[in-house]
Amino acid sequence: CIAQYTGGIDPGKGWPLFDPRDYPNFHFYKEDCRTWFARVTGDDFDYTFHLAAMVGGRLMIENNPLAVADDLAIDAAYWQWAKAARPKKTVCFSSSAAYPVKLQRPDHYVLLKEDMISFEDDIGMPDMSYGWAKLTCEYLARLAYRKHGLRSVCYRPFSGYGVDQDDAYPFPSICKRVLAHRGAEALHVWGTGTQMRDFIHIEDCVDAVLTTMDQIDDGDAVNLSTGILTSFIEFARAAAELAGYYPEVKGMPDKPAGVHARGGDTTKQNELGFQYKIGFRAGIENALNLYDCGGMPIQ
Repeated sequence: CIAQYTGGIDPGKGWPLFDPRDYPNFHFYKEDCRTWFARVTGDDFDYTFHLAAMVGGRLMIENNPLAVADDLAIDAAYWQWAKAARPKKTVCFSSSAAYPVKLQRPDHYVLLKEDMISFEDDIGMPDMSYGWAKLTCEYLARLAYRKHGLRSVCYRPFSGYGVDQDDAYPFPSICKRVLAHRGAEALHVWGTGTQMRDFIHIEDCVDAVLTTMDQIDDGDAVNLSTGILTSFIEFARAAAELAGYYPEVKGMPDKPAGVHARGGDTTKQNELGFQYKIGFRAGIENALNLYDCGGMPIQ
């Protein structure tokens, strides 16, 4: 589905790092995924990776909650399709936004563990309509297993990042801002800047999925996280230092900030055989080098 709010990039308009059409087994269908679910049948799917969503950065989540709520319709359509097509395994992507916001406040925050969401006892209040939609998708995954024997695993990514990420997300936005204002005395980040996130590189996310996805069948959830909290001020300072200058980093209180602290406990990932490899500073440095040498435009 390539449309406003999805974050999708039409391959014909160019992907930043490679052209997926170079791979003979890549097939691209430019249509709403719900239309695809309605017209495609068959039972020859080994794995389906369900990432379809209306999603964006904090501005999208807070200012367009009804557009984001369309994810409920997408997920309902997916699971109805899965019931008919019966893929051998669904790899489903939820979100850390599903976790209760009461555990992410300035006066009380903890590393979030998978069992802090209990569909049998207490799910808590998630983060906006996006969090509700992701919770619902996880619940449907469990029902699909119990009622129809559909195998799946649900991942809760924290602040995933990479050099080809959309600029609506903080990682590319801050890195490019650091380069665009190189040498400035001050640098600005959204919110107070003290809000903290758990940044995990997309390559680690992929490795985690490939390492663990065949170990869970009942729709149970697994974090994709490092367990390390970094504030946006700390992030911007590190990026500026790597770019060769030392500005004062200031917050922008009029901009959306989200919850105060969102970090993921790594115990379950470790038990399943995954540990992240790419440190956040190394990820920042790699991105700055690529953006700065013209690998991607600085905006």
